[in-house]
Amino acid sequence: MNVVRDLESPRGTAAAPVAWAPLGALAGALAALLLAVADRYGHHRDELYFLRAGREAAFGYVDQPPFTPLVAAAMDALAPGSLVALRLPSALAAGAVVLLTGLLAREFGGGRSAQLLAAGCMAVSAVLLAVGHLLSTATFDLFFWALLGWLLVRALRDGGRVWLVVGAVAGLALQNKLQPAFLLAAVLLGVLAAGPRAALRSPWPWAGGALALALWTPNLVWQAVSGWPQLELAEAIAAGGSGTSEPWYLFLPYQLVLVSPLLVPVWVLGGWRLWRDPALWPWRCFPVAYVVLAVVFLLTGGKPYYLAGLYPVLLAAGAAPALAWARRGGRRARRTLVPALVLSGLLNAVLMLPVVPVDALAGTPVPAVNYDAGETVGWPRFALTIEQVRGRLPEDEPVAVLTGNYGQAGAVDRFAPRLGPAYSGHNSYWTWGPPPESVDTVIAVGIPEQELRVWFARVDLAGRIDNGVALDNDEQGRPVWVATGRQEPWSAIWPQLRRLG
Repeated sequence: MNVVRDLESPRGTAAAPVAWAPLGALAGALAALLLAVADRYGHHRDELYFLRAGREAAFGYVDQPPFTPLVAAAMDALAPGSLVALRLPSALAAGAVVLLTGLLAREFGGGRSAQLLAAGCMAVSAVLLAVGHLLSTATFDLFFWALLGWLLVRALRDGGRVWLVVGAVAGLALQNKLQPAFLLAAVLLGVLAAGPRAALRSPWPWAGGALALALWTPNLVWQAVSGWPQLELAEAIAAGGSGTSEPWYLFLPYQLVLVSPLLVPVWVLGGWRLWRDPALWPWRCFPVAYVVLAVVFLLTGGKPYYLAGLYPVLLAAGAAPALAWARRGGRRARRTLVPALVLSGLLNAVLMLPVVPVDALAGTPVPAVNYDAGETVGWPRFALTIEQVRGRLPEDEPVAVLTGNYGQAGAVDRFAPRLGPAYSGHNSYWTWGPPPESVDTVIAVGIPEQELRVWFARVDLAGRIDNGVALDNDEQGRPVWVATGRQEPWSAIWPQLRRLG
């Protein structure tokens, strides 16, 4: 396949103008859509956790760097309790990913049509709709990967001080997640394997790397002082200790649905073009990086979406050859691209956004396909159940709420603050310590009865969680226990409750 003859001229001659108006309109439309549906269900368990973590500001947490919790705390301070405000940064980040995908297409020689096709593919992608709807580390990780991809494309072509911008962005990205380090390492391996090796003979890439390391240092120091808990967490995730973990054999099949099955040819063409098109030789490192990262994440038990940040680059490179194919194929071929985009957008919106009425959600396949949808339902009722149990206990009795995971604890902290702070052994909640020694009675949820009976003289069933819409999510039907007569000091109980995942 000779892609060169059919494509618009890549950079090196006259650059195609940026289609600012339509790209901006597309990015803005996606952000507006995400904000329009932002509060249709409720908080995600991770968002509840970030809100509490942001109030416990630190240079790091056992499961993540500080960026996303600090964003959560800032938005909650600006608009307390507003779910739309909390998710505003995610919507803007998702819109920026769309814009960056179009800009990447321009760097690869794409004109107006190619820029819009690439951006459109990203805008309707399942992964962008899913993470753009929630405030999560994955949201900003996808944005940072797209931004780093665009900057690396420019740095590999132009060299010079742009490498310092790469380093600055990488340093900030590493304050959100560890994954950008894998991206940079894979691109470096790609440059060594496929070029342009001359870029590494300049001092600028190394200066950019030093800047990234300097910006990352506060979190690295925190991790080192804390015993590198993120490495332990990575082992737990690899063993399946996360709600979004998938078996290893599904890692590659998942790549077919992260954008859309209908749009797989676009990003596959992009990888092929980056590898084979002589005009794009400075960027052959990207398909190499994709393969390297796929192997690394597959072997280490990484989640399928860890590769999502490279799809803006691949879609951008594939848009022009996809258009060239459509032009060669006549009217029938040209009519396939728009329906593929529309169908992808409609299907992914139904599956990844809170479009289905919440009281009908249980009767649809959405929770089975999109695990996170179920985790945004029922938290206020969860907290209300805990409050009702507390109301049946003596008012002057010291009582703590003890939970099995950070979502449960976060729900109490958010929706039943008079009962807080909640306590949990899960992730960073464990580092915030046990209840006061004066507390001998706990309302417990998410902790097995047999464990409670080891630590308390009496354990009684006090209620069950019901989200009110018969949705079988992680909390539905869980028993709520009242455990009294603590028989061991909290200093002995607390280490036994620690759990990462």
